[in-house]
Amino acid sequence: MTGNDIRSRFLDFFAANNHAIIDSSSLIPQDDPTLLFTNSGMVQFKRVFMGEEKRDYTRASTCQRCVRAGGKHNDLENVGHTARHHTFFEMLGNFSFGDYFKEDAIRMAWDFLTVNLGLDKEKLWVSVFEDDDEAFALWEKIKDLPKGRIVRLGEADNFWAMGDTGPCGPCSEIHIDQGPDVGCGRPDCAIGCDCDRYLELWNLVFMQYYRDETGKMTPLPKPSIDTGMGLERVAAVMQGKHNNYDSDLFAGLISKIAGLSNKSYGQDEHVDTALRVIADHSRATAFLVADGMLPSNEGRGYVLRRIMRRAVRFGRSLGLQRSFLKEITAEVVITMKSAYPHLSEAADLLAKVVNNEEERFRETLDNGLGMLNSEIGRLQKAGSASVPGDFIFKLYDTYGFPVDIVRDVALEQGFSIDEPGFARAMEEQRALSKKSWKGGSLAAMPAGVKKLVTEGHKTGFIGYKTHRANSVIKGLVNHAGEAATMATHGERVSIFCPETPFYAEAGGQIGDQGEITGPNGTAKVLDTIIVADGIILHDTEVTRGSLALGEQVELKVMEGRRQRIACNHSATHILHAAMKSVLGEHVKQSGSLVTPERLRFDFTHFSPITTEELEKIEKIANEEIRANTTLDTALLGREEAIKAGAVALFGEKYGDRVRVVSIGNFSKELCGGTHVRATGEIGLLKITAETGIAAGVRRIEAVTGPEAFTIFQAQEKHLAKLATLLKVPAENLDAKIEKLVSTNKDLEKEVSRLTARLALSNIDGIIKSARMVGDTKVVATRVFLDSPKTLRELGDKIRDKLGSGIVVVGGEYQGKAALLAMVSRDLTDRYKAGNIIKEIAALVGGTGGGRPDMAQAGGSNPDKLNDALGAVYSIIAAQGPL
Repeated sequence: MTGNDIRSRFLDFFAANNHAIIDSSSLIPQDDPTLLFTNSGMVQFKRVFMGEEKRDYTRASTCQRCVRAGGKHNDLENVGHTARHHTFFEMLGNFSFGDYFKEDAIRMAWDFLTVNLGLDKEKLWVSVFEDDDEAFALWEKIKDLPKGRIVRLGEADNFWAMGDTGPCGPCSEIHIDQGPDVGCGRPDCAIGCDCDRYLELWNLVFMQYYRDETGKMTPLPKPSIDTGMGLERVAAVMQGKHNNYDSDLFAGLISKIAGLSNKSYGQDEHVDTALRVIADHSRATAFLVADGMLPSNEGRGYVLRRIMRRAVRFGRSLGLQRSFLKEITAEVVITMKSAYPHLSEAADLLAKVVNNEEERFRETLDNGLGMLNSEIGRLQKAGSASVPGDFIFKLYDTYGFPVDIVRDVALEQGFSIDEPGFARAMEEQRALSKKSWKGGSLAAMPAGVKKLVTEGHKTGFIGYKTHRANSVIKGLVNHAGEAATMATHGERVSIFCPETPFYAEAGGQIGDQGEITGPNGTAKVLDTIIVADGIILHDTEVTRGSLALGEQVELKVMEGRRQRIACNHSATHILHAAMKSVLGEHVKQSGSLVTPERLRFDFTHFSPITTEELEKIEKIANEEIRANTTLDTALLGREEAIKAGAVALFGEKYGDRVRVVSIGNFSKELCGGTHVRATGEIGLLKITAETGIAAGVRRIEAVTGPEAFTIFQAQEKHLAKLATLLKVPAENLDAKIEKLVSTNKDLEKEVSRLTARLALSNIDGIIKSARMVGDTKVVATRVFLDSPKTLRELGDKIRDKLGSGIVVVGGEYQGKAALLAMVSRDLTDRYKAGNIIKEIAALVGGTGGGRPDMAQAGGSNPDKLNDALGAVYSIIAAQGPL
């Protein structure tokens, strides 16, 4: 029975038992800022379990894609070394939201395992929470469960909680006895042992209590069920394997990697570990990228980068010197696209992301190792045996160098690493980027907002059809977050009304501003935000009189501002479609900002957009604007909308019913924002900037309407001024400027040549700048370079004139730093030019090497040359005579 068979059987079984089959949610949690990645099946239902969201079903089943590689649930370092750990895995689960409870959950789990899958009942064991007599009794009613197979375990093993507070309850686990051959051999080996003999297959969580801040547990009025069973684990069991990586879910990937590296699986433990790591990490990479995640130096993006680079590093250990990860992730797509069709849609993007990251890592690896080896050399001289945490953080934060590689290199050279110091530096960085409570869990909300949520309030948004409406104040939240009954002149207060024409910030579009007026006062609406599912708050300042709970009010949106926002929002849809037509279908929106003044659009692409491509995008966009196409909106079922070709944007949470915004046949997107009635209202679009903001992510900024026209006028004015200064017609400016630039370059070359000749003629002056380091003369000087050979020529002359000593010469050539170190032959038994140049080169972002008497280096940071040359004396003093 294959892994695909088991997945299908599981979902079919629960569909037959009246469960709604729900698609796996994204690996990027939409409703839980406390999680790096979706790590279990219940994540997408968390708000349902908390009572904050209602669904039109009360029982559900999923096969959820999960990642555990960061934060509290981090299996990364164990992957490859054990039989069960994975960064990416699939979690089979069934859920009841106040519907069935323990008896049905136990019965269905037993039936699926023993009847549908046909597992041997004689090998199955069950554990329950030590105080859960109800579950114990229900299991005893299962006639096919052999007697004596129910074990009571403590809270650590069989009690589950969502957090310190919130829903919690006992759980029951189903285990399979794999036999003494895979056990620890101890006579007391039993359920709960850490060995693999009694393998947990399925965890049934019985959510029946609510735990408050004091630890008191109160029975829930509608207890629920949350279960989870790892597909990889049950597949291995069904196929008679004792290691998940030996199942068919990994066999094809491991075979592919083994073939590329000319290695065999099952012959050498070190090789097997590397093959498993690459197979697992390739799956995690493919699914994370397909869900919109891109490698970066922070947060989730850094975890992905670390996963990818760990795979590459293990590839090196197999002798894979060329790029290989793109081929393996492509194999993931081929083997798993039937279960997860979105992998196919992301295949082109995945190939580019992986190839780009692997190529970039080679440079990072070389530069990082150069800096690390220099630091270890310095520490050896100083008698230290630990790499400092702040240095490790610098490698990570500035250069994206993985901590686990630092650890490996340090251990190889007999060093430890200061992990607590690194953790402190990381924590300081995290503290700077903590997010506010907005959009967080109920427990983290201010009391005034929590009151609105628990009372079941919702806001009806009516702003698509009108910019003003009458409503009633049903909630006031003061600046301290507490519920209030009145706000007076000068106070900041958040106002809740059951209906509003004000659009709340979402999907990149900023919130509306305007005015709320009651019988006794007026408040200026400064912003509009969504603070919980379905609750919109107006952030206001009372400008006249007072506003009180229960008062009838008029809400008026600032219409001119709303119209400018609508123009820019519709323009982002047009830009998105234009970019897809010019750059390719791999272009996906990864962020946006829509304000009255401008728009910003972030998207996936792997190289700067050329001038010609930008012109074409802008041309297509303005053609669509001039066409004055009518925008149509429709409410459709989510799946129906996707099948009709509507583009769903990464990072947005969609309900079962979605709003589709169509611009003729040009664009169709799921969008809840406000838009123009026809594209002609936008008037004009002008792209103002195109930049890279992360690996594989570009950003376009643009303006529309009057702001765009103002830019054209300013550019005309600027051209006229330049034409006057250069005394040529505007149409001849480019030729005139090209001639001036060419002349200036020739003059700069002549200056460099003459300066270099001057330096050669001023050897005595350079020699006079020598300093004594101990008993050794040291010259460190910066010179102008007209060619690379000038550096060597000048170094030879200084060394010859100096006699006995050390010479370090540096200069800038074609935007790069160039360095030369020379040691007179009588000193090469005491100092090595190669050792000196390595440390200096690291300071300009480079590496180098050479003979004991002469070594050269280059670097990417010429602006650090003066600092590097200034450090020469201390570097030589620290190295000391050999």
